[in-house]
Amino acid sequence: MTRIDRREFLTGTLTGAAAGMGLTASRLFGGFAWADPDDPYAESGDALAFHAEFPSHDPADVRAIVGASHTKLDVVTEMVTARPALAKAAWDWGFGDWESALGAASHMGRRDIAEVLIEAGARPDLFTAAMMGDLATVRGAVEARPGIQSQLGPHGFTLMHHARMGKEPAAEVLAYLESVGGADEGPAKVAIEEAELEQYAGTYTFGSGEHDSFVVTVDRGLRIKRGDRFARFLNYLGEDTFYPGGGESVRIRFDVTSPAPSLEVHDPGLIVRALRM
Repeated sequence: MTRIDRREFLTGTLTGAAAGMGLTASRLFGGFAWADPDDPYAESGDALAFHAEFPSHDPADVRAIVGASHTKLDVVTEMVTARPALAKAAWDWGFGDWESALGAASHMGRRDIAEVLIEAGARPDLFTAAMMGDLATVRGAVEARPGIQSQLGPHGFTLMHHARMGKEPAAEVLAYLESVGGADEGPAKVAIEEAELEQYAGTYTFGSGEHDSFVVTVDRGLRIKRGDRFARFLNYLGEDTFYPGGGESVRIRFDVTSPAPSLEVHDPGLIVRALRM
């Protein structure tokens, strides 16, 4: 027998697998890269430079496929072809606003993307069923647990919204949800003029780290953002209190009248207090 050096075997196996799909090894396995592209074991103690969450999927890949699943069929197809398990990925956009790749396609009415994800192993839920016009599933869920039609999907979108996004193929589901009621009731919120929101804008700091702050801005409503994360819309509940879209149980309370303006995040207890700088 011919002895095969393990670095040759591992390098050849990964490179060959990638070449078979027209991808580079770094593209196929986006979560890690060789410590040295010419010699993966050189001066590395036989260790590779894996991402911090390995063997979990790289958070960057998870965020990428959930984001792409809103509109980009070609990107989703490429990603789940290379790594089918990404079809089951879910991402927290902030304050517990969890969204799966399939959930993104569902609330956008992208049946084509949903089909690709399901074929790759994504798990359909009630919101997907509503968008795809699966009346038997929607009716069965409502009859088994009356009131479930009032549950909210990603970003606070209602079950009725998903049926509307399904268009003609979901017409029977839409009619059924209208007949039972309660499927288009978003969380309560109070109207507020945009000019009034300016009093809450600013940078609120809660630590000494580079991203230990919230930036609150006014842009067609009030938004809150930390670091490079996606800004979240804040819905007004009155008395200087808001909740973020998709995080209906969270409360963000401002105190802008004291000498040291602040905001507090409650979920439901106090999580953090930040001072406006």
